[in-house]
Amino acid sequence: MRFEVNGEPVEADPAAGQCLRTLLRESGHTEVKKGCDAGDCGACSVLLDGAPVHSCIVPAQRVAGRAVTTAAGLARGDALHPVQEALASGFGFQCGFCTPGMSVTASTLCADDLPELDRTMRGNLCRCTGYRPIREAITASVLGPVRETSGAAAGEGVGASVAPPAAARIVQGLEPFTFDEPVAGALTLRVLGSPHAHARIVSIDTTAAARIPGVVAIFTHEDAPATRFSTGRHQHRTDDPDDTRVLDDVVRFRGQRVAAVVAETAAASEAARRAIRVEYELLPAVFDPEEARRPGAPLLHPDRTPDDRVHEATRNVVASMHEEHGGDATAALAASAVTVSGTWQTSRVSHAQLETHGAVGWLDDDGRLVIRASTQVPFLTRDELARILDLDPDRVRVHTARVGGGFGGKQEIFAEDLVALAVLRTGRPVAYELSRTEEFQRTSFRHPMRVSVSLGATQDGRLTAMRVEVLSDTGAYGNHAIGVLFHGVAESTTVYRVPVRRIDAEAVYTNNPPSGAFRGYGLGQVMLGVESAMDLLAQELGIDPFELRRRNVVRAGDPLHPDDDAFEEDLVWGSYGLDQCLDLAQAALARGNGVEAPTGPNWRVGEGMALGMIATMAPRGHIAHTSATLRPDGTFLLRAGTAEFGNGTTTVLRQIAASDLSAGFDRIELRTADTDAVRHDTGAFGSAGITVAGKALHAACLALRERMQRIAASLAGAPAHTPAELTAEGVRVGERLIGFADVVGAAASEERTAEGLISTGAEFGNVRSLAFNVHAARVAVDVDTGTVRVLQSVHSADAGFLMNPAQVRGQVEGGVAQGLGSALYEEVHLEDGRVLNPVFRQYRVPQFADIPDTEVYFAETSDTVGPFGAKSMSESPYNPVAPAIGNAIARALGIRGHHQPFSRDRVWRLAAPLRERADAIVAMTAADGPIG
Repeated sequence: MRFEVNGEPVEADPAAGQCLRTLLRESGHTEVKKGCDAGDCGACSVLLDGAPVHSCIVPAQRVAGRAVTTAAGLARGDALHPVQEALASGFGFQCGFCTPGMSVTASTLCADDLPELDRTMRGNLCRCTGYRPIREAITASVLGPVRETSGAAAGEGVGASVAPPAAARIVQGLEPFTFDEPVAGALTLRVLGSPHAHARIVSIDTTAAARIPGVVAIFTHEDAPATRFSTGRHQHRTDDPDDTRVLDDVVRFRGQRVAAVVAETAAASEAARRAIRVEYELLPAVFDPEEARRPGAPLLHPDRTPDDRVHEATRNVVASMHEEHGGDATAALAASAVTVSGTWQTSRVSHAQLETHGAVGWLDDDGRLVIRASTQVPFLTRDELARILDLDPDRVRVHTARVGGGFGGKQEIFAEDLVALAVLRTGRPVAYELSRTEEFQRTSFRHPMRVSVSLGATQDGRLTAMRVEVLSDTGAYGNHAIGVLFHGVAESTTVYRVPVRRIDAEAVYTNNPPSGAFRGYGLGQVMLGVESAMDLLAQELGIDPFELRRRNVVRAGDPLHPDDDAFEEDLVWGSYGLDQCLDLAQAALARGNGVEAPTGPNWRVGEGMALGMIATMAPRGHIAHTSATLRPDGTFLLRAGTAEFGNGTTTVLRQIAASDLSAGFDRIELRTADTDAVRHDTGAFGSAGITVAGKALHAACLALRERMQRIAASLAGAPAHTPAELTAEGVRVGERLIGFADVVGAAASEERTAEGLISTGAEFGNVRSLAFNVHAARVAVDVDTGTVRVLQSVHSADAGFLMNPAQVRGQVEGGVAQGLGSALYEEVHLEDGRVLNPVFRQYRVPQFADIPDTEVYFAETSDTVGPFGAKSMSESPYNPVAPAIGNAIARALGIRGHHQPFSRDRVWRLAAPLRERADAIVAMTAADGPIG
């Protein structure tokens, strides 16, 4: 079959049933991405004879004699299409996995399409940006020439909105992600999952599967290491329970791995997977976390002990926290002038990052195991693989390409262990790329929680007591159960000055799919309860909700360590901007944005707000080692261990070096996310890209600068501390210019490597600061249909010094968009542990039309802990969004919802009394007859 790709002839012989996407990728066109397999996400979009299509649902046979255009072929040579220029210069991407497909679809639009842009682009999803910069880029490219951003070195340091250096490659799809650089001869791995929620494997018959041509190996629990571990990764591996095996003889949720097949082709792997026969002994299952902790409930891990970090296996309780500070909370509530209480339920939410989990592995020339994975934690993954497989860590290398989104979901080991096992057993390269359905069935979700809150206060709105009860469903395994629970009840409650506080919280095993790390790490769930209760209290007292917060929030200088809570002893007041955030959000909401509510008696309008506080990095240490090297030619090589997955780290790290070393990006090379690069890096989670890795690189660059100046001064015959200026040509000391080669050549042997003059820097996360966010919204609710429209979305953030203002704004907008998704649309539905909506078409990832532009405001602060005064700002914007939306809906209807998401069906049921009242009025009017 002959066809054309980007103007070049292609001859191929597609397999039966093959889709165009896989054919294009096999032909070397990896700019066409895989995101969903069902035509739902648009990551694979191409032009077919000039019309945009989702190539994952186009049969390959149908392109015979036709012309295909990918993102790499929208313009000639290295040039960019106008929409690609606009996306690249206008920060129209974060992780960038969706961007090639987005640019393909947008390239076909004209001015007449702009009024219907939301409808036209509905088939292209973005999980990162919140769509505003994409919408603006498309509009700008259609209406006129794109204004290019400056590439001057003076504008590339910290504080400047510098576009990512990889922007041009990303919009064309040429920046490689995990599976975009094929490994020759790689075998394909497929997994057989359990059809049962709880069962013991009696036998597995792989005879028929092994006979299928192309099958190389089949792995079951009998072939897997016995070592137990946790898929969740932390700096301290003992933060999670050891309750998981690579392959287990007991399955505890539907979809859990039962066997893995490795074969020469995907078709052979799939055929062999289906041919495996398994006999199960069914075991009792439990799906309700309340039922799971009652006496007599089926036990999931009865043999686990506190030594395995399982608190009480005989009650299915992984983690438990029962703390009281300041006195008897029950008595304090009873003595309060005003009390409110309520119970709120959050749902399972999928990370829905467009690049699925996966890894490819091989043995290098020295026989060392090499894994390239879509992970946020390459070093922690390396260490745990070595432990599971009984290898020296030096015999394992883990690295990443660009990672297509994570949101906490890639702070896990979901593919790397199987790939590593298969590589070691077969001696061949092996690749395992999860499908979208596997993402829903075999990875993890946000922890669903039941949160009960009781508040007591004086008549003038001063809190007197708080009681919070949390029940967290960790699912079949305890990855992140402990940390999410403890973190969830921390800053969500300590943000308020309350004299008496009681926390009772438990994380419980069930036979549901596992929960795990998710943006906000438990805070968003508990904030839904606390911030909703605060709104209830404001209504009860007749006090403005902003004012009620002002009267009760912590203030700079307040104690941060309630009683004997050693867990938070590393928190300090590095800066404080919550007061500004409250003022900024309230003022914006009062000004309005000119968006009118729909007219009609069925629409109700309400405003709501909520706030959040978060520590600027994970507790008890978060480590980053970095290095900065001056080469003889005057270029700089930076090394860091953190990963780029849309968090903007690779741009900001370069900006730090540009400021510290007076160099433009054209003289800076950065290598990241590779266990061979630096000594150690805990990973890209807890918003640590700037506050940890950035701080460590800042130290390395300052040390290198000092060495360069000292050596140059010595070569110039000047005292060691003589002022010296770093320039593009060398180091200037007075009137003398010392060349970079001379500086490198004069360095002491301990300061040099084969590459040049080197300095190192490290950060250990021993001290953490606090960041703040406030979200406010005005919504309209249709009582007849349950539809909720967000008329105005406002977010104020205390991010400290803005290292890259455009990127920080993008992080806030992306967090808000994800928050709106979980507030209004997103929910993983289960029935007896089975995922009922395991594809994007049924799981409601917000589209263009669902996300309004958010007004973003920043407090003017500078932090004493973060580099250059910066704070973290990737996770925290997400947390207060859902409670703010819930509060706005409650004030619109006069009836409060308690189950997130506040989806159309739930809001419709909530509004039933209003409809009944309206119907009664109509009936009364009809009975009275016509007036006059």
